[in-house]
Amino acid sequence: MEYRHVGKTGLKISEISLGAWLTYGGSQDKANSRECVNKAIEHGINFIDLADVYSGGKAERVIGEIIQEENYNRKDLVISSKVFWPMSKGVNDKGLSRKHIMESIEDTLDRLNTGYLDIYFCHRFDRYTPLEETIRTMSDLIDKGLIHYWGTSVWPGVQLERAFWMAKNLGCHPPVVEQPQYHMLNRYIELPQGVMETCKRNGMGIVCFSPLCQGVLTGKYNEGIPKESRGATTDWLRWDLTSTNIDIVKQLQPIADKLNIQMSQLALAWILRNQEISCAITGATKPQHIASNAQASGLKLDDETLKQIEEILNNKPDIHGLYHPPW
Repeated sequence: MEYRHVGKTGLKISEISLGAWLTYGGSQDKANSRECVNKAIEHGINFIDLADVYSGGKAERVIGEIIQEENYNRKDLVISSKVFWPMSKGVNDKGLSRKHIMESIEDTLDRLNTGYLDIYFCHRFDRYTPLEETIRTMSDLIDKGLIHYWGTSVWPGVQLERAFWMAKNLGCHPPVVEQPQYHMLNRYIELPQGVMETCKRNGMGIVCFSPLCQGVLTGKYNEGIPKESRGATTDWLRWDLTSTNIDIVKQLQPIADKLNIQMSQLALAWILRNQEISCAITGATKPQHIASNAQASGLKLDDETLKQIEEILNNKPDIHGLYHPPW
């Protein structure tokens, strides 16, 4: 496993990391979750990404219990969580107000049974709360030692710019990392003056989620939808599981075969070609998938291979700021 800095901070995280959305505490029982966490750490993965809303808090609780029961050294791990989405029907139990953030961090730390988070993400932009209020609150959490860094998730480039420079002008700790969706079939963060360019300009890292397009880029759907797959049991893939996308994956498969790697490893290596990317956050329900994903760390794609991939994808945002997704 290779490691990268999160932006211009001194924090290092594994190029391939473990995410808990829809899995641990949710679709996966604790025994399987334990196997996956153990396999991840065995392969050098040190970054585990969570959110309070994942399985209604159960993901944080399950991961916290596994870390304690397996006696892992907390200092060896980089653990993140997020705040924004409603956790109850309470009128103030949502968003990025000081009240909600302060109460949410206490609940998250309690579920994880830890004294601090390494990274705390604002899970979406809150247009109903003054940005200064959110910035001051996140900065205060750092000063209190409850978090080490704070970041954002799925924030537009313009809001990232505002948050970074407002924090600087207020004398607060600025956000250091953004967590967007990014994969071969969704490249919106590459738009000129967009997320990737904004992060690079301000020294922020990028930790991308859904790097395999929820399994589409593994090739598992090339010959149809497996009975017990996410595509068959949820509606999360309704926008991505298209004939156009499947055709693209089928065209990419020979490139992976020629390199003697898995299609998933090709997709992950393609993401990591960008030094602006700190890591790709992968979700996995089987230990062997985690082992395979981890092997994508350090894979380098040569210029000819990247050119072939670009010709197949044909969706790179152009200089005019236009983005043409394959669907």
